[in-house]
Amino acid sequence: MVDIHWLEPAQDILNILNTTILATATLAPKVFAGYSAKPFISTCLAFDPLQYVSNAVLNIQEFIPAGTTVSFPDNDPSCSRPSQIVSVDICRIALEIKTSDRSSVIFENWLPSEWTGRFLTTGNSGIDGCVKYEDVDYGVMHGFSTVGSNNGHNGTGGFAFYHNDDVLEDYVWRSLHTITEAGKNLTGAFYLSPPTKSYYIGCSSGGRQGIKAAEMFPKDFDGIVAGAPAVNFNNMTSWRASFYEKTGPANSTDFIQASIWMGLIHDEVLRQCDTIDGVEDGIIEDPSLCSFRPEALICGAGGSIGADCLSTSQVRIVRKVLSPLYGSSGELVFPSMQPGSEFFAVQKLYSGIPFPYSLDWFRYVVYSNPTYTLSQFSTSDMTAAQSLNPFNVQTYPSDLIPYAKRNSKILIYHGLQDNQITSYSSERFYNHLARGTSLSSTEMDKFLRYFRISGMFHCNSGPGAWMIGQSSSGSTIFNPDENVLAAMVRWVEEGVAPEVIEGTKYVDDLKENGVETKRKHCRYPYRNTYTSGDANLPESWTCIYR
Repeated sequence: MVDIHWLEPAQDILNILNTTILATATLAPKVFAGYSAKPFISTCLAFDPLQYVSNAVLNIQEFIPAGTTVSFPDNDPSCSRPSQIVSVDICRIALEIKTSDRSSVIFENWLPSEWTGRFLTTGNSGIDGCVKYEDVDYGVMHGFSTVGSNNGHNGTGGFAFYHNDDVLEDYVWRSLHTITEAGKNLTGAFYLSPPTKSYYIGCSSGGRQGIKAAEMFPKDFDGIVAGAPAVNFNNMTSWRASFYEKTGPANSTDFIQASIWMGLIHDEVLRQCDTIDGVEDGIIEDPSLCSFRPEALICGAGGSIGADCLSTSQVRIVRKVLSPLYGSSGELVFPSMQPGSEFFAVQKLYSGIPFPYSLDWFRYVVYSNPTYTLSQFSTSDMTAAQSLNPFNVQTYPSDLIPYAKRNSKILIYHGLQDNQITSYSSERFYNHLARGTSLSSTEMDKFLRYFRISGMFHCNSGPGAWMIGQSSSGSTIFNPDENVLAAMVRWVEEGVAPEVIEGTKYVDDLKENGVETKRKHCRYPYRNTYTSGDANLPESWTCIYR
């Protein structure tokens, strides 16, 4: 049943939010600008999206006023997105687009009443099929016609891949390309003008999707913002799987409890490495300079294991956890976890429970065996995953020159306390691309820049200045000096590349509590270096070439 209707506006909230959007969406003139509420509603409800997207079924078409809380009763509970507050007046179009005779994509296109002429595609995360409604709203909040999807299946698990390569292909690349083409068609038809520029934003698996798009479809986007990209996917999946063997099960004799990782071990990491950057602030500015020695925690005479020291076996576990993953011939499979990420790593990687995304990937993709467990995980499993590499999910290109030749840009960011994908992976990927294209860092800078965000966990949050505009939760202002999406817009449209990204940390992450710290995060291979003065102020730091 198609749902086409107009929701009543919450007028006070609508006025406040419209004032905010007009103040911030100023990087380009509006193409479809300022119709009064009723004509925009009429335009929305009279529009026929099925004229412009083939093999599709219309699920919802509605005008939604700013301030409305939209519920998603059919959304898989594992997505943890039952509703979303819509920030500006939009026309919402939801379709189901067939991608084969046994696969389809749930597609959302939110078209704002105040349009900048820009188009934005949003990504997913993990191995999931969850529309990131918060990212779709973030796009329309800043005047983008914005699309998102379930990436070809519903929920956060991998069972949908079981004996269905079409769903798997949607996950790897087809869903993103499909919704991008559909969204551009709808946007041009709705506003009677094609998008002037097209952008992408995503983190984790969403970061991988952005790199895959640049690799396979260099014409899809003018600018890609890829956070903590899950590139080198097969080996990353094996790396995550390996932690169950490294830590041992949660009920094993020498298992290290979360409280010990977060207390004793994390405190020792900071004791050894926090002041390398010249400031004792609980943040390791560059973990690659930290050669953490867990042996300092071995219990001596009279020591109490767990309270103030570790057993020899537990120290071996710490050493394994913080070591790279190697293959059967001694080759590097995936780099090590950076020290300092202990607080959130205990939730999954160090939990003594198989990492769920890796477990599902091996069960339903690599081996097509729902009873497979990670208890005997070995190098043969790594080889099997890499050998299968369905639809080149590996996503580890050594050459993105076709994308660069279009004068298109990529901005990568990665938190240096990432608890799910080691930040060393992005550094390795950058160098992999440089070698594959025979480009110096100066030449790489022309189309790709990588920013290392100290004190940030996986994609967001953390003790550092992590708010860089990567999402609505990480946004302070739509300013190209402090917002990665705005920085990308300026780079693409004005040719001004970001030299640094200034991050913000509020006290307790609440804006009303005031700013705790600001820091200008450097692009790789520059290193943020303390000079003098108040370390919470950005001018107390400078970028020095490594």
